[in-house]
Amino acid sequence: MSGAPAVQPGALQHVKVLDLSRVLAGPWAAQTLGDLGAEVIKVERPGTGDDTRAWGPPHVTDAAGQPTGESAYYMCTNRNKQSVTVDFTRPEGQRIVRELAARCDVLIENFKTGGLAQYGLDHASLSALNPRLVYCSVTGFGQDGPYAHRAGYDFLIQGMGGLMSISGHPDGAPGGGPMKVGVALTDILTGLYASTAILAALQAREHTGRGQHIDLALLDVGVACLANQGMNYLYGDKVPQRMGNAHPNTVPYQDFPTQDGHMILAIGNDGQFARFCHAIGEPDWAQDERFVCNAGRLAHREELVGRIRAATVARTTRDWIALLERHAVPCGPINTVRDVFEDPQVQARGLRIAMPHPQAGEVPLVASPIRLSDTPVTYRHTPPQLGQHTDEVLARYLGFSPAQLQAYKDDGVLG
Repeated sequence: MSGAPAVQPGALQHVKVLDLSRVLAGPWAAQTLGDLGAEVIKVERPGTGDDTRAWGPPHVTDAAGQPTGESAYYMCTNRNKQSVTVDFTRPEGQRIVRELAARCDVLIENFKTGGLAQYGLDHASLSALNPRLVYCSVTGFGQDGPYAHRAGYDFLIQGMGGLMSISGHPDGAPGGGPMKVGVALTDILTGLYASTAILAALQAREHTGRGQHIDLALLDVGVACLANQGMNYLYGDKVPQRMGNAHPNTVPYQDFPTQDGHMILAIGNDGQFARFCHAIGEPDWAQDERFVCNAGRLAHREELVGRIRAATVARTTRDWIALLERHAVPCGPINTVRDVFEDPQVQARGLRIAMPHPQAGEVPLVASPIRLSDTPVTYRHTPPQLGQHTDEVLARYLGFSPAQLQAYKDDGVLG
């Protein structure tokens, strides 16, 4: 008798990941793999752990309302991991990490280029020990080139990679000047590229039997994600400029004032523009030779935008959205983060989840956006407390006895 396929625990349940990374890009990649079912071991420094644990407030609070050692920032990118504290600046700690790497499929690290070689934890050393290991290095500028040994941070990359030159209002306009995105976008995009590259390397291993080294640089990702703006420059030989919320290739596609705030119009073709004109009571605009096609609207952007702005202030944002949605015109509000989590579509999609926490009882988290019908994302581990799984993981993977674990702790090798 046929029926729906059985739901599996996770698409990557057979994959073991050793996460030596910290802050955002590497941990984001590891969390994505963990959400998809991989077992992720997060190796942290005894005593301090991942830098982001201290990047607060806000922090997770315990039952008495007191802050714990886990910041909200740390919580955003360390779900579905187990924390093991090992001091791998010491030979005994290096041996432990090498033995873990010998038993894992993937290693993720974001130390400076060449920084792990002094500990024998670089790709050359570990691939000799485990030829099937997929070793992913995330750096600011890559493994070669004149900047290879520089430290890289998202803010720097948003500037150096061109993103800030096209974000923000033009010079001379109120609030004009270059502007970074409100989240560490190049870190997040690098994490997503890293998880994709890791999956490709694991698939290639099925045919070659070998792992490989993945060299991911924040700057490379930042440049690649200039997308149409990068291509506009390469094909048009004109440097893109900051345009506020306007779009360089289509009009009208920006925010407009309303009676009580602002709304977004995202008109992407001539048919949508014609429907918009009829909806707002200006059908002649859709027949005007200056506006009938997108090329004309681009050429006469200033006049058309001025007309629309004069019209949109007549109604509230809610009224405009209700009207334009009836005419299939893409539009929407500019939500605060509070508005986002109160939005009925966000709630219907279950984008806020809750997981148990040993100190707080329960903590809110943002769900993964990945939806797989047969092997769905699973939420197995709350972002771990520092060293929470050291004993369990080292006993299970390396066979350490309680006495061995205690001896290493007494010696400061383990936290």
